[in-house]
Amino acid sequence: MGQVTIYLEAEIEAKMRKAAKSMNLSQSKWISTLIKEKVADEWPESVLKLAGAWSDLPSVQEIRSSHGSDTARETL
Repeated sequence: MGQVTIYLEAEIEAKMRKAAKSMNLSQSKWISTLIKEKVADEWPESVLKLAGAWSDLPSVQEIRSSHGSDTARETL
C-alpha cells in the first residue's frame, strides 16, 4: 500500500478533521474514501437507481424526432 504526503492550509485541515471525526473515520481513511469516489469508473448506486425515475421525460425517439434526418455520408 502506498503512502502520500499532503499539505493542507490550517482551515482546510480543521474542516477535514471535523468531517473525519463526524464519520468515525481516521483522517487517512476519510481521505482515501474521497479519492476512491473521485477515481471510480462506475456510476454510484444512488445514480443508477435514478434510471426511469422521471415519468415525464421524453423517450430517445421523441427527442431525436425533432432533429431531422442525417446527411448522407460520402463513400470512401
